[in-house]
Amino acid sequence: MGYFRELPNLLYQSPYPTKKSTSDYIAITNIFRRAKIFDSFQNNIFMFDKYVISDNERPDNVAESMYGSPDLDYIVIISAGITNINHQWPLQDYQVYDKSLAKYGSEVAMNEVHHYETYEIKDSQGRQILPPDLIVDSTFKIDGSSLRFGTNRFTIISQAGNKQLDDKNEYTVATDNIARPVTNYEHDILENNKLRKIDILRPSLVPTFIEDFKDAVRYAESSGFISNRLAVTENTNIIP
Repeated sequence: MGYFRELPNLLYQSPYPTKKSTSDYIAITNIFRRAKIFDSFQNNIFMFDKYVISDNERPDNVAESMYGSPDLDYIVIISAGITNINHQWPLQDYQVYDKSLAKYGSEVAMNEVHHYETYEIKDSQGRQILPPDLIVDSTFKIDGSSLRFGTNRFTIISQAGNKQLDDKNEYTVATDNIARPVTNYEHDILENNKLRKIDILRPSLVPTFIEDFKDAVRYAESSGFISNRLAVTENTNIIP
């Protein structure tokens, strides 16, 4: 992984039993040096492209596809704002199923209703009365009488096809299907799919990013400073 090659080293007191004295040090990569993109840059449309991670893609696959090298996978991770790859990178479809089954205990429980999501409802003049995809429960309802203007009619806009509502004073999930049920398993799939949509640094900006990253992780002068690529820790084995 190219990320670790860019990190500076740290001289650390040797933990090995073969050391010759308490003054022996070993050079290790300082994995605690990190960098992130400025928050003010994160939503800059001129710096990032939208990317949808496919079912079996890893960061190195995305880096090779976008930047021509799998070693630049750390740029994919940092530009996407990922700090924990185990929880913020999408699972494969079969992994979502296995995780959901383990969480709910059975396929029956997986298919129980987690919540409802509203359909879009418009009046006869095309004005939106109810936005789509609001998370609601089974008792959700809207007051039709207070929304009605003259002879306006209301229409549910759904994936199954548009349906005109009857002229009533109240519309509910149970009687009028103004929202659809989302099962526990579907909810897990939807949450995983959200992780598939990431921002990715534009290829033209990669050279600048690499140089800025190197500058960000280099050492500033301090008591342990040797060079911008090397620092030394205090030797706690030496008693003054």
